[in-house]
Amino acid sequence: MAIAGITDFFREIVRDLHTSLYIAIGGSIEEDSLDWTSKSVELVSTAIKILILLAVLGFFYWLAIYLIKKSKSRIGLNERRSKIARSVLRYIWIVSSLIAIMSQLSFEPDTVKATAKASTWAGIYYVLWASSGQIIHKVLQHYGLNASIEQLLKNILSVLLLVFGLASVMAQFGFDIVSLVAGLGIAGIAVGFAAQSTLANFIAGITILLEQSFQVGDWVNINDNEGRVVVIALRTTHILTRDNITVIIPNSNVASSVVTNLTSKNFIRFDIRMRIAFEDDVDKAREVILQVLSDSEVVLKRPETSATVDEIGEYGVFFVIRFWVKPAAVARMPKIKEALTENIKRAFDETNISTPYPHMRLLMPKNVDSPIDTKPFATTTKLITEDNSLKQDAE
Repeated sequence: MAIAGITDFFREIVRDLHTSLYIAIGGSIEEDSLDWTSKSVELVSTAIKILILLAVLGFFYWLAIYLIKKSKSRIGLNERRSKIARSVLRYIWIVSSLIAIMSQLSFEPDTVKATAKASTWAGIYYVLWASSGQIIHKVLQHYGLNASIEQLLKNILSVLLLVFGLASVMAQFGFDIVSLVAGLGIAGIAVGFAAQSTLANFIAGITILLEQSFQVGDWVNINDNEGRVVVIALRTTHILTRDNITVIIPNSNVASSVVTNLTSKNFIRFDIRMRIAFEDDVDKAREVILQVLSDSEVVLKRPETSATVDEIGEYGVFFVIRFWVKPAAVARMPKIKEALTENIKRAFDETNISTPYPHMRLLMPKNVDSPIDTKPFATTTKLITEDNSLKQDAE
């Protein structure tokens, strides 16, 4: 009994598969008998029609590509435009083949028409997306904007084209785009409240990119973090310090901080301090300092360097030495200052200009034997008794 039940179960499965296959090739379950012969003939006929249509469309596609290759130089097509033209022709060929297949497989006319419209809209948005990068590059190059803004605008435009493209395609198949957009708007508001700090950093990043107060490659000082800007992202700014340490600062902090851009101009001025003894000649020391600066390959000849007396202090005369360098030298500035200080000290030693240090000098009178006789301090001893102290208090 159990074996008969299993046999009936598998027979039922085979019967269902048999019926499903018959329906798939165009049959109907309402027919009295399954006419496999006529349905097979119809299927083969449909397949032949589809192959003929695909062959014709493939021939026209190959002919168009051949004509583009042969007449590319004649009509003035460069490699990029030729690639775009081939991509458009390939897309048209694929869409035409799809519609030809759908028309032969008994799809509803409304479905075929909606597919054709959706494919047309998708192709238009694809062409806009493919050409948007070159357009944005030319516009930004015309206005002198940097590459970070170019990438930002490309990303924003790509997202917009993707959203509008999907909305246009879905609208052709009867989707309610207005309700979908309203739902996305409510979801966007909820996400905005949940990620306020992220949105603040995002908006600040766009502001930084648009204002161009600093760019990638500039040497800046932000919140006592000095280094080269290596990345300006939409949420954070990355700075590489002299110690090869990457400091990541949120853009909202950058936008609300004082930013010092050391490389925004063609040259930058720095200064160091040196001191000489009171007895040394100021003009001679200045000449030695300026000669050391002139011999340095890093220090610029124009604008001119200077070495002026800044202060006459307790232990000597202080010079403030000002010099100019190119922006590329800012990263090595501590080493440059140390090298200049060392070279100036050596030049002072060679020209007998002393570098003073805190010390004490004792001046002794001449013609006096040493050690000098001194008188002992006079001392007086007085005994105060308790009675005497009481009398004094009473008086």
